[in-house]
Amino acid sequence: MSPIETPRLRLCPMGPQHAAFVLRLLNEPSWLQFVGDRGVRSLADAERYIREGPMASVERHGFGFGVAECRHSGQALGLCGLAQRDHLDAPDIGFAFLPEHCGQGLAHEAAAATLQHGLQVLKLPRILATTRDENLASQKLLTKLGLRFERHFPHPDGGRQLRLYAIAGPAG
Repeated sequence: MSPIETPRLRLCPMGPQHAAFVLRLLNEPSWLQFVGDRGVRSLADAERYIREGPMASVERHGFGFGVAECRHSGQALGLCGLAQRDHLDAPDIGFAFLPEHCGQGLAHEAAAATLQHGLQVLKLPRILATTRDENLASQKLLTKLGLRFERHFPHPDGGRQLRLYAIAGPAG
């Protein structure tokens, strides 16, 4: 997975060097509320999460979640990428930024570049996204990116309903 560059960001493959950032992001109240608790409580947990999640996804599928870094400083601001989940029939896009970097258009910039890469470079026929009903900011961003709401469906853990959004590629 090669880095993707935007005017303000560089989306880099996630690696063990991002463990401290991942530990912080995955324990932010917004992550816990809208994404869920991944049980990452230490640097060792974060390293395992990176190895078994994003790195394994890149190895298996050729795509995964990357770290959105500031192009000028190299500071990790958030993450964005594609995942192939067992309960979905196409890859889905996800994004999350540290609270101090929200509201600046960075998630839109990262997600737009990720969608373009997925649809035009990886030639994915369709990309999905899921949100919880209460995650209005993500729903607004997905709509702005051109994804359309399709339906509600139960999360495989049975604990909640999710909203499914989709966008088709040029051939899709």
